[in-house]
Amino acid sequence: MAKNNDSLANSDVNFHVVLFQPEIPSNTGNIGRLCVGTNSMLHIIKPMRFMLTDKLLKRAGLDYWDKLKIRLHSSLDELWDSYPHANAYYCTTKTDQVFTSRQYQHGDFFVFGAESRGIPVEILKKKQDRNITIPMSPEVRSLNLSNSVAIVIYEAWRQVGF
Repeated sequence: MAKNNDSLANSDVNFHVVLFQPEIPSNTGNIGRLCVGTNSMLHIIKPMRFMLTDKLLKRAGLDYWDKLKIRLHSSLDELWDSYPHANAYYCTTKTDQVFTSRQYQHGDFFVFGAESRGIPVEILKKKQDRNITIPMSPEVRSLNLSNSVAIVIYEAWRQVGF
């Protein structure tokens, strides 16, 4: 589905937001709007629990959805085959490596898991040195997905000078 666009990884967009099997259309719509606002590309790893025509997705994305750079992928492997030189970070609550301790670059990829289960543990184990987390109170299990994407992408964008 996605063609080889490895050159996009570092030139045409600031960052790449990867949603692994997203479940909530309004989160994805909000993240799409964020991607437009930060000149980032949105990658969705299937399956999704909604259609791209979902009214909640469109409502959250407002009238920016037609400006969104988006690619759908059948699997995470397909994404990495399309972008073999991608510099990727895996955003998870299952690490103690704080996201602000890294130095980000234009073209970096940030992978976020499904709202109810995150990124599968087997993927995280393979990429332990690339896992990052957002510090939070022990009172919550995790933050809302669209909030987490905003926090991480704006820190990365701040680091490269907006």
